[in-house]
Amino acid sequence: MKSVLITGASAGIGAACARAFLDAGWRVGLMARREGALNAVAAGHEHAVPLQGDVTSPEDVAHCFAEFTATAGRLDVLFNNAGSFGRAAMIDELGYDEWRQVVDVNLNGMFLCAQAAFAQMRRQQPQGGRIINNGSISAHAPRPGSVAYTTTKHAITGLTRTLSLDGRAFDIACGQIDIGNARTELLEGIIAANPDAPPPTMEVAEVGRAVVQMADLPPEANVQFMTLMATKMPYIGRG
Repeated sequence: MKSVLITGASAGIGAACARAFLDAGWRVGLMARREGALNAVAAGHEHAVPLQGDVTSPEDVAHCFAEFTATAGRLDVLFNNAGSFGRAAMIDELGYDEWRQVVDVNLNGMFLCAQAAFAQMRRQQPQGGRIINNGSISAHAPRPGSVAYTTTKHAITGLTRTLSLDGRAFDIACGQIDIGNARTELLEGIIAANPDAPPPTMEVAEVGRAVVQMADLPPEANVQFMTLMATKMPYIGRG
């Protein structure tokens, strides 16, 4: 049975992807801070492994990855998903602590999880695996007032490229999915703030289908970058 560890698995995109992998017959590690929400996602699935932990804690990351690989036997895929948008604000209105909180989750947390996955995949037998980073449309085109989020998502593209290059010698592939306007709890807040002109959206389940497709490729093939978004988003052209 193939194995995947998903961070930020208690809600939104992470939970949708967890359900998609479970439905596809994978053993799924569910990592997030909220134990109750993790257990709710795992309920009824014998191959779900809840892993309570904070991606910003090196100790938590090491513990969760060790616990999952001990259960699954190996790590085939990491979906490096946990993230935080933070408060929308102009740069001169954003507190340094607010900046650091977003950077800690979106960049440092993704580094720690990629590092743990890379180490496991490099040393397991047979060697190799796949890391899929959750980028964002904001890795290419930002929303107004999103300096912390957008900066970190641009950085994730650099992480993806470096992992792809460094992983070649160890049969570790790395790809990135850039998602736009999947209907999650985060997007509901944006919709509520714009009742007269709600943004175009898509079902979050479509993200789960896409990530499973990326993960299920044979080792010699890789989706380097995928952009999945609501069809009518003003991303192409002037909008």
